[in-house]
Parts: sequence; structure tokens; C-alpha cells
Amino acid sequence: MAAPDLDIITFGRSGVDLYPLEIDKGLENITSFGKFLGGSPTNVAVAAARLGHSPAVITGVGNDPFGRYVVREMERLGVSGRFVVRNDELNTPITLCEIFPPDDFPLYFYRQPSAPDLQVAPEHLDLDAIRAVPLFWFSGTGLSEEPSRSAHLAALEARGRTTHTVFDLDYRPMFWASPEDAREHYREALKHTTVAVGNREECEVAVGETDPERAADALLEAGVQIAIVKQGPKGVLGKTADERVVVAPNPITVINGLGAGDSFGGSLCHGLLAGQDLETILTRCNAAGAIVTSRLECSTAMPTGEEIDLLLEGGDPNHGQTVEQMLTALRSRGVATGEQPA
Repeated sequence: MAAPDLDIITFGRSGVDLYPLEIDKGLENITSFGKFLGGSPTNVAVAAARLGHSPAVITGVGNDPFGRYVVREMERLGVSGRFVVRNDELNTPITLCEIFPPDDFPLYFYRQPSAPDLQVAPEHLDLDAIRAVPLFWFSGTGLSEEPSRSAHLAALEARGRTTHTVFDLDYRPMFWASPEDAREHYREALKHTTVAVGNREECEVAVGETDPERAADALLEAGVQIAIVKQGPKGVLGKTADERVVVAPNPITVINGLGAGDSFGGSLCHGLLAGQDLETILTRCNAAGAIVTSRLECSTAMPTGEEIDLLLEGGDPNHGQTVEQMLTALRSRGVATGEQPA
């Protein structure tokens, strides 16, 4: 059955982020961690929920305590868990990171021999809901392994390149045999995509171009309606058949760069559904991403619309909190047991 109460469905990774509550230390020296909901498409849904939307995630979790936590936490944060597939054979994955501001945030994925979200199969899908939902979001990682790859293609074929079908290029080399292998499957997915978003390296995998202008043009030539290329310190480039927009980054103190792309994605979903013009969309996406980089966690750090407004007006959405104050607040809120309030 279709799901008329939903306006966004994302498809892909979920799991538990175990992030250090200490910075400038390697994992071998860290003694305290916070437990957070993780997985890029899941975080995108959380970010969209913070902006007033009603999202759901198609994903898989293990039939274990962390799997129960993932579903409970996504629903607490405003994301429906109705499409979550429980897997009795694989554990819910965890991801750890190290935090070395301003630009070094190593990630360690524990997803072997596979992850439940990569075992979601075509028969698990509610194709009527996927056809009907106003915005469908998927990521490149979901194409890296069967049966997830076939499930993604079944979902995309069911939609038939309906607006808005958004492809987060999200290339993670540890999930692929080679960039060439990924490119083959990315090109197939682009045939069903109306909006593509990725950084320069991800664009090279998808269309063989790293120059932002040529990458955007190649994505448009592949049939997408909006091509968005993240350029790091040079901001973000957006192109359509008749429009070109470049938006500069927001100056902000970076604490943890992880999750910025997911916050960007949630704001992109909001802007597309709200019918905003491209410059407004990208301006607010950049601000949303910047806010998350100034915070320690990911899913629970996603900004509200009011916080995005505040940053764009020159204010401080963190109200002058230092890193140590943020750490103290996280510890006091029971973050290590997943009991932090919304």
C-alpha cells in the first residue's frame, strides 16, 4: 500500500555510531564514547524530520540490542521505522571515528561480512509507497552489493524517474572492488535520477570528471535535472539545463566534519519539496552542513530551520558553547546510553 502520510523515503545504511567524547586522541587512547543513530540515508531522514517533514527509511538491522536501538531512536527523532527489515543472521553494524579538528576525522566501519541494510531484497519493498512518495533518496553504497543493488534498481524502475528522485553519490571505496566497478552501477542508477549530489571524487566515480563544471555537465548529460557538486572550501556548484549557481561556504569553527553531508541532504530534501529556487536551496544546505560540523555528534546535531536562519543572519546557533561545554552537556544528557532528549 502507498503511504500518504510520508513525504520522503530514504533507502540505505543504518547502524550505530560510537563517537568519542574526547577529541585529539586516537581510538586506542579514548575511554568514553557516545552512542548515536548512524548511517547516511538514515541521518538524511533525521535532518529532514528536524525541518518538519515526515520521512521513513528502507533499511535493515540485526535482531539484536543495537538493532532495537536503531529503530527506537529513528522513531524518537521523527523517522518512521515501518520499512525496516529485521535480519536474524547479521549483526547491526557499528561505526567509530576519531576527531582531530579541523579536518581529520577517520572513520572505521564494522560491517563484515555484510550488513543487514545490504541484505534488503526486492521482495522487501513496498513499491506502491516508493512510486507515490514525493521524494525518494538513495545512496551509492546501496549499489555495492547484492541483494541491495537489485532492490535499489527495482525501486528506481518502479518510480520511473519521477520527480524528486535523488541520488547521493556517496562513494565509499571500502565497499567496492574498484572505482570502475562502482561507475558501471552508478551510470545505471543515473538513468533513473532527477537530482544528483556529490563531491568531486564521487563525481569522478559516477561520470569520470573531477572538474566541477565538467562533472555537473556530465551529470546533466546523463539525464538528471539538477546536478550538485560540492567543492569543499570553494563552496557548492549547482546546475540545471538553464541555470548555474555557486554558493560560498559558511565560515565556522569545525569540531567534527562528519555528518555535514547528511545535514546538507536533509536541507536539500526540504528545499526541493518546498519549491525553493536553486540558490536558496544551496545556501541553506551549506548552512545546515556547517552547523553540524560545529557540533560533536551527527544525527542528534541536525539543525532546525530557525538555527539555519540564525547562522545565515550572522548569529551563532551554538550560542557560544565551547567544545568542553558540549562534551559536558552530552555526558550529562546520558548520551552514552542513548537517552538524550530530542
